[in-house]
Amino acid sequence: MMNSLYTAATGMSAMQMNVDTIANNLANVNTNAFKATRLRFEDLLYQQVGDRQAARMGSQNGMGVAPARTELAFSQGDLKDTGTLTHMAIDGAGFFQVTLPDGTIGYTRDGSFSVDQNGQFVNASGYQLEPIVGLPLEAEPGSLQISPEGMITCKMNGVVEVLGELELARFANPEGLAALGSNVYAATVNSGEPIINAPGTNDMGLVKQGQLEGSNVSVMNEMVEMINAQRAFESVSKVISTSDEMLGIANSMRR
Repeated sequence: MMNSLYTAATGMSAMQMNVDTIANNLANVNTNAFKATRLRFEDLLYQQVGDRQAARMGSQNGMGVAPARTELAFSQGDLKDTGTLTHMAIDGAGFFQVTLPDGTIGYTRDGSFSVDQNGQFVNASGYQLEPIVGLPLEAEPGSLQISPEGMITCKMNGVVEVLGELELARFANPEGLAALGSNVYAATVNSGEPIINAPGTNDMGLVKQGQLEGSNVSVMNEMVEMINAQRAFESVSKVISTSDEMLGIANSMRR
């Protein structure tokens, strides 16, 4: 009976972590380009039951459950118009590249860029868009144009000037990316090395100026997951209560 207490406790701990994951998804339902996370589980060690004959027959008793990993769901979020010329959304599998404070490259689907005091495109955290594209002070207001294929232009003195071209990254296994916060991810061994190309090529997707990608979190799905996790938590807590009652009965019979 003591095993049942510990086994049920692992279930309660796992379900609590699952609820935490679901809560984080719901909290980010309005976060630009946020990707929902799912917690996956694995069974713990097994204990042999009975004598050697039983062992040969494969009689084993499980010792509980543990969180195994989290998985990111990289399905496309809805695109929404903002009317801001520096905002961009990717309709496809690509990622924007940004320079992190340590000089390494991070990857993001959040295209809520603005122009800093130096004319450089930066995200909400101040990370600079790569490759570097600058908007000159001489640019005519409202003339910034970003084509679906990533060509960036503006007008200066009535003449259209090319400022640069966007390059996007994609990964063989985007679910293997490591979340760094601020809607930025880092490449890992599991994700593979980034594949760099222009928008509209090599399955990168197209760039939509004046739009942002929304979160792919479904409130309805998350609430269903929350109810399932709550029911599982209640079930394993009932196991603990029942095991405790049985231990109490067994102890009283020994007196």
